[in-house]
Formats: sequence, C-alpha cells, structure tokens
Amino acid sequence: MLQIAQVLKSNGTDGELVMGFREIAPEDINLQEPVFIMFDGLPVPFFIESFQKRGNTKALVRLTDICSQEDVEEIAGKAVYIEDESLAELSLEEDGYAALVGWMVLAPAEIPDQVGEDEDMGLYEVGEITDFIDIPNNPCIEVETENGAVMIPLHEDFILGLDPENQEIIMQIPDGLL
Repeated sequence: MLQIAQVLKSNGTDGELVMGFREIAPEDINLQEPVFIMFDGLPVPFFIESFQKRGNTKALVRLTDICSQEDVEEIAGKAVYIEDESLAELSLEEDGYAALVGWMVLAPAEIPDQVGEDEDMGLYEVGEITDFIDIPNNPCIEVETENGAVMIPLHEDFILGLDPENQEIIMQIPDGLL
C-alpha cells in the first residue's frame, strides 16, 4: 500500500470531504481504482464517486458509503492509500511462477542462524531466472549463473524474500546446487 493523501475535513453535510495529497498530484489518481482507508489495521476499499481538484495539493472528494458529516468525521485525519502498482504487477495466482522469468536470484553470503535476525546480511547475485519448469510436486526455476544454467527447486522453505519493485528473489540455495 502506498499512502497518497489524508482526509482533512468535511465539506458540507452530505459526505463530501477535503483530501490533502502528498507526493502524488491529485490529477494522477486513477479514479477507476479503489482507495483504501485503514480500520482496525485492515485496508477498507472505497471508490471515488466525484473528484474536484482544488489547488495543487487538495481535492473535494465523495467516496462510496460516506454519506454524512458524521461519516466524514469518523475518517477525518486518516491516511488514504492506493495499491502499490509494483506489488500488483506480480500475481503468481494469475500469471503463475513464469512471472519470475527475468528476475535476479540473490542469496545471503552467510546464512544467519535465524532468518531475519540480521537485516543487513550481505547478498550476492546468483544469476537471472531464465525459465520455469513445472515438475509435478517439485516446481523449479532455471537460473543462468556464471558457471552455467542450474535448476533450483522453487520451494517456500528456500524463499527468504521477494522484491517486486527490483524484480529480485532472495533464496537460501541448498548446498551442492551451485
């Protein structure tokens, strides 16, 4: 989630509100996509019904299900988010693991006793994913390394992290595969 704005106050009594925008300009908002406001730590989607730009950083907005001044007062001061596009691009359910082709595989230089214990652990590039091989019950990726192509099982126990923005996957590579 990427924070784009904050609900500043109500504008009238029929649910219209004033939003102040941050790093993104109001005209850059995709009005067809929902915006999200956090309630109890969970993102709740709202669609924009009307949108009128006011200056460079503000807009008058009407959201679905926000129909009164009381509704606006409940969300006043809350941050407004959109889905981070870089995360939306990777959908393993829709695209399959083949979406990882072209990504770089990184591995820890030294594997700590507990994963996540050392956030600044040194990483090195293993190579680029060139193919996905869908072996039943044992999906693998083919990675082009400096010593040639190797197949690495794509098992959740080996995946330490994903970075969709940089198209990188951090993996603990089993001994003997490289």
